[in-house]
Amino acid sequence: MNVIDAWDGRKACALQQAFRMTQEAFADHLGVSVRTVGKWHAEPDAAPRPDMQQILDTAYERAADTVRHRFSLLLRPAPEVAPAQALRVAIAVVLRGDQVLLVCRRGDDSLSWQFPAGMCKPGAAVTSVAVQETHAETGVHCAVREELGSRVHPKTQVLAHYVLCDYLAGEATNRDTVENVDVTWVPLAALTRFIPPENIFPPILSALEAA
Repeated sequence: MNVIDAWDGRKACALQQAFRMTQEAFADHLGVSVRTVGKWHAEPDAAPRPDMQQILDTAYERAADTVRHRFSLLLRPAPEVAPAQALRVAIAVVLRGDQVLLVCRRGDDSLSWQFPAGMCKPGAAVTSVAVQETHAETGVHCAVREELGSRVHPKTQVLAHYVLCDYLAGEATNRDTVENVDVTWVPLAALTRFIPPENIFPPILSALEAA
Protein backbone atom coordinates (compact mmCIF):
# COMPACT_ATOMS: atom_id res chain seq x y z
CA MET A 1 0.00 0.00 0.00
CA ASN A 2 1.31 3.46 -0.86
CA VAL A 3 2.03 5.85 1.99
CA ILE A 4 0.83 9.41 1.45
CA ASP A 5 3.30 11.81 3.04
CA ALA A 6 1.05 14.81 2.61
CA TRP A 7 -2.32 15.37 0.99
CA ASP A 8 -3.16 18.21 -1.32
CA GLY A 9 -6.25 19.03 -3.34
CA ARG A 10 -5.06 17.00 -6.32
CA LYS A 11 -4.51 13.81 -4.26
CA ALA A 12 -7.82 14.27 -2.45
CA CYS A 13 -9.65 14.56 -5.77
CA ALA A 14 -7.79 11.49 -7.06
CA LEU A 15 -9.02 9.56 -4.02
CA GLN A 16 -12.57 10.69 -4.77
CA GLN A 17 -12.14 9.48 -8.34
CA ALA A 18 -10.70 6.18 -7.12
CA PHE A 19 -13.81 5.68 -4.97
CA ARG A 20 -15.88 6.57 -8.06
CA MET A 21 -17.99 8.94 -6.02
CA THR A 22 -19.57 12.29 -6.72
CA GLN A 23 -18.43 15.26 -4.66
CA GLU A 24 -21.54 14.93 -2.52
CA ALA A 25 -21.05 11.20 -1.94
CA PHE A 26 -17.35 11.65 -1.18
CA ALA A 27 -18.10 14.43 1.30
CA ASP A 28 -20.66 12.20 3.02
CA HIS A 29 -18.16 9.30 3.05
CA LEU A 30 -15.52 11.45 4.74
CA GLY A 31 -17.94 13.26 7.02
CA VAL A 32 -17.00 16.70 5.68
CA SER A 33 -18.91 19.41 3.85
CA VAL A 34 -19.43 19.39 0.10
CA ARG A 35 -17.84 22.85 0.12
CA THR A 36 -14.61 21.33 1.45
CA VAL A 37 -14.46 18.80 -1.38
CA GLY A 38 -15.25 21.56 -3.87
CA LYS A 39 -12.32 23.58 -2.51
CA TRP A 40 -9.98 20.64 -3.22
CA HIS A 41 -11.11 20.72 -6.83
CA ALA A 42 -10.71 24.49 -7.04
CA GLU A 43 -7.28 24.54 -5.37
CA PRO A 44 -5.42 21.35 -6.39
CA ASP A 45 -2.08 22.54 -4.96
CA ALA A 46 -3.44 23.64 -1.58
CA ALA A 47 -2.81 21.44 1.47
CA PRO A 48 -5.84 20.57 3.62
CA ARG A 49 -5.79 21.31 7.37
CA PRO A 50 -4.11 18.71 9.65
CA ASP A 51 -7.47 17.31 10.74
CA MET A 52 -8.48 16.86 7.11
CA GLN A 53 -5.14 15.14 6.43
CA GLN A 54 -6.03 12.58 9.10
CA ILE A 55 -9.53 12.10 7.67
CA LEU A 56 -8.07 11.43 4.23
CA ASP A 57 -5.45 9.07 5.72
CA THR A 58 -8.20 7.06 7.40
CA ALA A 59 -10.33 6.92 4.25
CA TYR A 60 -7.38 5.72 2.20
CA GLU A 61 -6.26 3.12 4.75
CA ARG A 62 -9.77 1.67 5.03
CA ALA A 63 -10.35 1.62 1.28
CA ALA A 64 -10.61 -1.63 -0.63
CA ASP A 65 -7.56 -2.86 -2.53
CA THR A 66 -9.24 -2.02 -5.84
CA VAL A 67 -9.74 1.60 -4.72
CA ARG A 68 -6.13 1.94 -3.58
CA HIS A 69 -4.96 0.44 -6.86
CA ARG A 70 -7.02 2.91 -8.89
CA PHE A 71 -5.69 5.72 -6.69
CA SER A 72 -2.06 4.76 -7.34
CA LEU A 73 -2.76 4.61 -11.10
CA LEU A 74 -4.31 8.08 -11.01
CA LEU A 75 -1.22 9.49 -9.29
CA ARG A 76 1.20 7.85 -11.69
CA PRO A 77 2.87 10.51 -13.87
CA ALA A 78 1.80 10.53 -17.50
CA PRO A 79 4.39 8.94 -19.82
CA GLU A 80 6.44 11.35 -21.85
CA VAL A 81 5.43 11.44 -25.48
CA ALA A 82 8.16 12.04 -28.01
CA PRO A 83 7.39 15.13 -30.07
CA ALA A 84 6.34 14.41 -33.63
CA GLN A 85 8.97 15.31 -36.14
CA ALA A 86 7.96 18.36 -38.12
CA LEU A 87 7.47 17.86 -41.84
CA ARG A 88 10.51 19.49 -43.48
CA VAL A 89 10.88 20.93 -46.96
CA ALA A 90 14.07 22.06 -48.72
CA ILE A 91 13.52 25.04 -51.01
CA ALA A 92 16.13 25.99 -53.62
CA VAL A 93 16.57 29.59 -54.78
CA VAL A 94 18.64 29.01 -57.92
CA LEU A 95 20.37 31.97 -59.57
CA ARG A 96 21.67 32.21 -63.13
CA GLY A 97 23.06 35.67 -63.62
CA ASP A 98 20.19 38.08 -63.03
CA GLN A 99 17.55 35.34 -63.26
CA VAL A 100 15.97 32.99 -60.70
CA LEU A 101 14.42 29.58 -61.36
CA LEU A 102 10.68 29.10 -60.71
CA VAL A 103 8.18 26.29 -61.12
CA CYS A 104 4.43 26.68 -61.58
CA ARG A 105 2.63 24.34 -59.16
CA ARG A 106 -0.75 22.76 -59.71
CA GLY A 107 -3.15 23.47 -56.84
CA ASP A 108 -6.59 22.10 -56.06
CA ASP A 109 -8.20 24.88 -58.09
CA SER A 110 -5.36 27.29 -58.85
CA LEU A 111 -1.79 27.64 -60.06
CA SER A 112 1.08 29.30 -58.21
CA TRP A 113 4.69 30.11 -58.98
CA GLN A 114 7.21 28.87 -56.43
CA PHE A 115 10.88 28.01 -56.01
CA PRO A 116 11.80 24.34 -56.61
CA ALA A 117 11.32 22.31 -53.43
CA GLY A 118 11.25 18.79 -52.06
CA MET A 119 10.40 16.93 -48.88
CA CYS A 120 13.26 16.03 -46.53
CA LYS A 121 13.24 12.50 -45.16
CA PRO A 122 14.40 12.08 -41.54
CA GLY A 123 18.16 12.53 -41.37
CA ALA A 124 18.48 13.94 -44.88
CA ALA A 125 20.64 17.04 -45.35
CA VAL A 126 18.67 20.07 -46.46
CA THR A 127 21.35 21.15 -48.95
CA SER A 128 21.45 17.74 -50.64
CA VAL A 129 17.67 17.58 -50.94
CA ALA A 130 17.56 21.10 -52.43
CA VAL A 131 20.07 20.18 -55.14
CA GLN A 132 18.56 16.78 -55.89
CA GLU A 133 14.95 17.96 -56.03
CA THR A 134 15.83 20.91 -58.26
CA HIS A 135 17.34 18.54 -60.81
CA ALA A 136 14.47 16.07 -60.46
CA GLU A 137 11.86 18.79 -61.05
CA THR A 138 13.56 20.99 -63.60
CA GLY A 139 16.60 19.23 -65.07
CA VAL A 140 18.82 22.02 -63.74
CA HIS A 141 22.08 21.18 -61.96
CA CYS A 142 23.00 23.63 -59.22
CA ALA A 143 25.47 24.07 -56.35
CA VAL A 144 24.73 25.41 -52.90
CA ARG A 145 26.07 28.86 -52.15
CA GLU A 146 24.61 29.32 -48.67
CA GLU A 147 21.71 28.44 -46.42
CA LEU A 148 19.31 31.31 -45.91
CA GLY A 149 17.52 30.02 -42.82
CA SER A 150 14.20 28.40 -42.06
CA ARG A 151 10.68 29.17 -40.89
CA VAL A 152 7.31 27.52 -40.39
CA HIS A 153 5.69 28.25 -43.73
CA PRO A 154 2.71 30.59 -43.15
CA LYS A 155 0.47 28.71 -45.60
CA THR A 156 1.52 25.05 -45.48
CA GLN A 157 2.75 25.03 -41.84
CA VAL A 158 5.69 22.79 -42.77
CA LEU A 159 9.22 23.61 -41.61
CA ALA A 160 10.72 25.25 -44.70
CA HIS A 161 14.51 25.46 -45.15
CA TYR A 162 15.78 27.89 -47.80
CA VAL A 163 19.01 27.38 -49.72
CA LEU A 164 20.62 29.85 -52.15
CA CYS A 165 22.12 28.02 -55.13
CA ASP A 166 24.12 28.83 -58.27
CA TYR A 167 23.24 27.42 -61.68
CA LEU A 168 25.76 24.92 -63.08
CA ALA A 169 24.22 23.29 -66.16
CA GLY A 170 21.05 21.91 -67.72
CA GLU A 171 18.08 23.17 -69.67
CA ALA A 172 15.10 24.18 -67.53
CA THR A 173 12.27 21.79 -68.41
CA ASN A 174 9.19 20.50 -66.61
CA ARG A 175 10.22 17.02 -65.49
CA ASP A 176 7.38 16.63 -62.98
CA THR A 177 4.19 17.09 -64.96
CA VAL A 178 2.07 15.72 -62.12
CA GLU A 179 3.02 18.52 -59.70
CA ASN A 180 4.01 21.29 -62.09
CA VAL A 181 2.61 23.03 -65.14
CA ASP A 182 5.71 24.94 -66.18
CA VAL A 183 9.33 25.78 -65.34
CA THR A 184 11.02 29.05 -66.28
CA TRP A 185 13.82 31.50 -65.54
CA VAL A 186 12.45 34.81 -64.28
CA PRO A 187 14.37 38.12 -64.17
CA LEU A 188 15.07 39.13 -60.58
CA ALA A 189 13.42 42.48 -61.21
CA ALA A 190 10.18 40.68 -62.15
CA LEU A 191 10.12 38.12 -59.33
CA THR A 192 7.40 39.86 -57.31
CA ARG A 193 5.11 39.74 -60.34
CA PHE A 194 5.19 35.94 -60.03
CA ILE A 195 5.34 35.61 -56.22
CA PRO A 196 3.82 38.35 -54.02
CA PRO A 197 6.58 39.94 -51.91
CA GLU A 198 4.72 39.23 -48.66
CA ASN A 199 4.93 35.51 -49.47
CA ILE A 200 8.71 35.54 -49.96
CA PHE A 201 10.95 34.72 -46.99
CA PRO A 202 12.68 38.07 -46.21
CA PRO A 203 16.24 36.65 -46.26
CA ILE A 204 15.60 35.58 -49.86
CA LEU A 205 14.83 39.15 -50.89
CA SER A 206 17.95 40.37 -49.07
CA ALA A 207 20.11 37.74 -50.79
CA LEU A 208 18.69 38.55 -54.22
CA GLU A 209 19.25 42.27 -53.72
CA ALA A 210 22.91 41.53 -52.96
CA ALA A 211 23.30 39.09 -55.87
